[in-house]
Amino acid sequence: MMNARNTYTVSGLIITAVLLFGFTRPNGNESKEEKKSESMPLYGNWKTYGKKDGLPSDKIYAVRADGDRLWVGTNQGLALLEDGVWTVYTEEDGLAHRGVLAIDVSPVTGDVWIATMSGLNRFSGGKFETFTQFNSGLANDVIYSVICDGKDVWVATGGGAGVLDTYTGKWGIYTEQNAPMHEPWTYSICAGGNKIFIAAWGGGVIEWNKETQRFRDYTDPDGEMEIDLFPDDGVVHDITTAVSYSNDMLWVATYFGMSTYDGTHWKGYFDHDSGLASNFINFIRAKDGIAFMCTDNGLSSFNGETWVTYKGGKVIIDGNSAGERSLDATSSISHDFTIGVDLTENEIWVATSKGLCRGEVIGSTETKTSKL
Repeated sequence: MMNARNTYTVSGLIITAVLLFGFTRPNGNESKEEKKSESMPLYGNWKTYGKKDGLPSDKIYAVRADGDRLWVGTNQGLALLEDGVWTVYTEEDGLAHRGVLAIDVSPVTGDVWIATMSGLNRFSGGKFETFTQFNSGLANDVIYSVICDGKDVWVATGGGAGVLDTYTGKWGIYTEQNAPMHEPWTYSICAGGNKIFIAAWGGGVIEWNKETQRFRDYTDPDGEMEIDLFPDDGVVHDITTAVSYSNDMLWVATYFGMSTYDGTHWKGYFDHDSGLASNFINFIRAKDGIAFMCTDNGLSSFNGETWVTYKGGKVIIDGNSAGERSLDATSSISHDFTIGVDLTENEIWVATSKGLCRGEVIGSTETKTSKL
């Protein structure tokens, strides 16, 4: 079997394999003592939800917290958890495809937007509306990512990025023909800093400036596909899988490590020189100064100073460093192959290849204990 981590030419196989199975950079004014005092939340009391609990499948692709509601995408349909009850939606209810890869909720209308393997859905007023290449300006029916940015809905698809102006109903499509992309396969999208960021397969990160209406791209300057030849010179690899923006920081996930960008400087992180669980990153979510990386070997979190990783029934703090410590956990995530994550004030939800996991904040990295 080919090694997906080291083979650029089998991008389609990598994506198929994945589907089947913020932080602020210090501004220079803080003292070392202040930086060290920053703590990270620790999650425990894990509970796993699966088919036996009312979900349509144990293979979870996406999770999105929406106030008192929780939306979950699986390989067998969309699920909603509300008031302790699960409701499942499939094609019979109007869902475009039961393979749900991403979900977002409009802050303007409250509509739920669902990215599937065969079209884009809007769920509004209890009804589904479907957008495809045949009835709209959608670039491709395989939707990997969807985000709501004001009145605009952006998607990353297998045939380019697209944006729908929900006020006018007009679509914009961006491919290698009119944007600096290596190829039209886009895998993730996020908004922040008055910009849109697109993870483009083999093309690094594409930035759309909403003010100037212009594109620019960020690629790995050394051009090497096997190693990061010059540290911190740019994004660590051109095969980007996910992007997230929080607290003036862009986080970029690849299958070869992670990068951060503060608008001026790039910084790279790898599993051999940081607390990152694995270089093979499926998804990244940054919120309130902390980023969460879903990898094939556990869930890692990072605030720019401290790492916390959940894998193998353990909680590892500051992995690959002199101060590393490992805590035994009385409960854990159900599987180390993690695919999606979202957070509320005191909870974390993790999509894995064997169930949806819910954890609670039960301490911080300052907690003096050997067990959780």
